[in-house]
Amino acid sequence: MASTDTKAHQSPALERGARILDVVARSKTFLSLSDLSRELKIARSSVHSLCQTLVNLELLIRRPDQTFQLGPHLMRWSNAFTLQSDVATEFAAVWDQETGLPGATITLTVQDGAEVVYIAARNNERAHSSLEFRVGMRLPAAFTATGKAFLSHMSDYEVRRLYAQGLPEARTGHSVRSVDELLTELRAVRRDGYSCDEEQIVEGMVCFGATVLDSRNRPIAGVAVSLSMDADAMADRSSIIDNVLQMATRLSHRMGADLSVAGEVGSRGRPPREQK
Repeated sequence: MASTDTKAHQSPALERGARILDVVARSKTFLSLSDLSRELKIARSSVHSLCQTLVNLELLIRRPDQTFQLGPHLMRWSNAFTLQSDVATEFAAVWDQETGLPGATITLTVQDGAEVVYIAARNNERAHSSLEFRVGMRLPAAFTATGKAFLSHMSDYEVRRLYAQGLPEARTGHSVRSVDELLTELRAVRRDGYSCDEEQIVEGMVCFGATVLDSRNRPIAGVAVSLSMDADAMADRSSIIDNVLQMATRLSHRMGADLSVAGEVGSRGRPPREQK
């Protein structure tokens, strides 16, 4: 009922104008009035009126061949959005709402070359881990869940170049040992849409991670959930992964990502439910 009421109070003209901007932004070619009319299933006369208004507002530019491209006014909004956005603040808001992961530690990182840097962490005493995540902590990207998520956005060539001197010293007996082994893991991350560090950083701890995308649909941060291998929550691995993906999706949305075209967040593969 609430969604119906909200839709009833929307401005049809504004909604159609926003749809035009979305289509122009996503198109790989410049679109004409006829193209927009067919794409949006809106009468050409209506599209003409809307586009003229968008041109007057500098939200669209009419090209000499009568096709359209995005206008300069959008850049002012983009710059303002960037200045007003803070992924760490948004992360804090998300974890305050998160209640589906009892006993879990939730962290946020950024990539710095072959390392990840922790910029926010909510440590949970019930995790019983020998590692306490701290803001400013650095760990090898090759071994961490968020690090693997970041690396999965790179090509195999870029990963090999990053680790031209080999991987860092293993932290546990489970740490990935070679670049080829790491690349095999990254292919699984790209396929499944989430990453996993199973005792590669700390014995007895498993972490699941995913990337947060910015307004250009590029990885800006990584979010991860860490649990003790014997935690009660581990009984339902799929629910934990779903929670990580949901957090990454919410953060990406708040950072301006276009989730309808982002393959890494919002339409990720899900692991099959484990048999009880």
